[in-house]
Amino acid sequence: MALLEINGLSVAYPGRKGDFIAVDHADVTIHPGQIVGVVGESGAGKSTIGNAIMGLLEPPGEISGGSITLKGQRIDALDSKAMRALRGRDISIIMQDPLTALNPLYTVEQQLVETIHFHAGVGESEARKKAVDVLAAVGIPEPEVRIKHYPHQFSGGMRQRVVIALALSTEPSLIIADEPTTALDVSIQAQILGLIKELVRERQVGVMLITHDMGVIAETTDHVVVMKDGVIVEQGTTQQVLGKPSHPYSRSLIASVPRADVRVHRFANLQSDGPAGKALPTIDVSTHWLGQGGHHNVGDSQVPVIEVRDLTVRFQTVRSLLPSRRRSMTAANKVSFAIKPGEVFGIVGESGSGKSTVAKIIAGLLEPSEGQVLLDGRDIAKPKDEAERQAQRRAIQMVFQDPYSSLNPRMRVRDIVAEPIELHKLAASREEVDTIVHDLLGLVGLGKEAGERYAHAFSGGQRQRISIARALATRPRFLICDEPTSALDVSIQAQVLNLLKDLQEALDLTLLFISHDLPVMRQMCDRIGVMYQGEMVELADTQTLFEDPRHAHTQTLMRLMPKLDILSREGIEAA
Repeated sequence: MALLEINGLSVAYPGRKGDFIAVDHADVTIHPGQIVGVVGESGAGKSTIGNAIMGLLEPPGEISGGSITLKGQRIDALDSKAMRALRGRDISIIMQDPLTALNPLYTVEQQLVETIHFHAGVGESEARKKAVDVLAAVGIPEPEVRIKHYPHQFSGGMRQRVVIALALSTEPSLIIADEPTTALDVSIQAQILGLIKELVRERQVGVMLITHDMGVIAETTDHVVVMKDGVIVEQGTTQQVLGKPSHPYSRSLIASVPRADVRVHRFANLQSDGPAGKALPTIDVSTHWLGQGGHHNVGDSQVPVIEVRDLTVRFQTVRSLLPSRRRSMTAANKVSFAIKPGEVFGIVGESGSGKSTVAKIIAGLLEPSEGQVLLDGRDIAKPKDEAERQAQRRAIQMVFQDPYSSLNPRMRVRDIVAEPIELHKLAASREEVDTIVHDLLGLVGLGKEAGERYAHAFSGGQRQRISIARALATRPRFLICDEPTSALDVSIQAQVLNLLKDLQEALDLTLLFISHDLPVMRQMCDRIGVMYQGEMVELADTQTLFEDPRHAHTQTLMRLMPKLDILSREGIEAA
């Protein structure tokens, strides 16, 4: 008998202009011991299905048709009290962000014991014993000690394990995992996915895995459901859907996945976020405004644009008037590398390896404890005057990871892009500023009219394009991209990466590209440095690093990288 049966499910959000249909006649079946993956872009309806099963639809959302049956019992019509008893006991959910899923004011013990006590009806001592056992089962070391800790005292991967422990503590029949590995490092992702597969095998739990990561789908699931605009366009076994997709959307989605086995010039994409499917118009740097800042083709091409020498960064963890009692941690330890003009240099590593710390030092957002950072051979920490300091700030710009928090929600897009131009006095009049802003918005694939809107009116991929336009507004010589696509769908990621490729080639930009996504690094970078525990343990050109990694940590990262051999590569160009 099927564990979960969804028949003709429709979810609508009533509005003044009519109903918005978030899910339209969806059919999904999950059996015990089966992992069913649900994939699609943001807004496809993936999480809406999960919320409908849990009875957690946000008002005014409602189930407008169809049925949801769990172990033979119809649950979509249950009242709130019956649904509350069902949640946790028979159905559990693993949220995408463990920091929001766990209460920061309570210890892990308090949260686990309360959940077990409520759903299992056992005493506090027995609930605590079970809580310790479930923490041990998910691989938390010293569970008797760690159970007393607060969520902020755990690493990202360990917090996600705690969330999984919370989901398993009541021994549910069905687990809904909503993007459980988004933004996790490849090693932690492998641990989490391995844990889920082990639980399914040992306990015959059914899992609905909601994700946009095709590598995770390929390695973890038995069955795949592909959604687009609230409609299931294709479903079948993982081998069938990913190996020989029948629907054009499925083929396009798979074609957008970055490859780790070979480098391609451009990514295929779905054309859903602007005109990124075609290369941008050719820019004549000698006449275009972006090429008139004196940054491009400057000086001897043999002199590195950026050179990092023995960079060390320490953060004080325990403050004291007495030096002997002070404690500090080393985030970066004697890191050295050089980036040549026009090169895309990548830094890869796990969370806490120091890669973002190095980027912030280069951008001038942090001060180094020791070492130097040179821009065109000059120490950026020792400018000869204020004019040189301002020139350095113009020359180095940064595109941040989160396009939602990096843009001011109270400013129109035209003002966001114009701000650095006005700050550095790069235009003679407001009319010239407006002309430059409109040109920049066109350059990143957004029209002139985009400047009149606020950031909230744009999708994640479009917001990241605005961030790139803002970074280009100072006519930079060096661009730092810190995880610029980690929070984006695979199709939107393809569009943003294509945009960066086009701009780098057209403007002869030098890029520092930071990511934990190895296939993305393979496609974007000329050379890659691998960081581990604050040190750069390996540095090589991209092809050599992927085909013949030398350091043990690099070999581990390559081994843990999700294998995409199952994905269809037929007709990618056509897609």
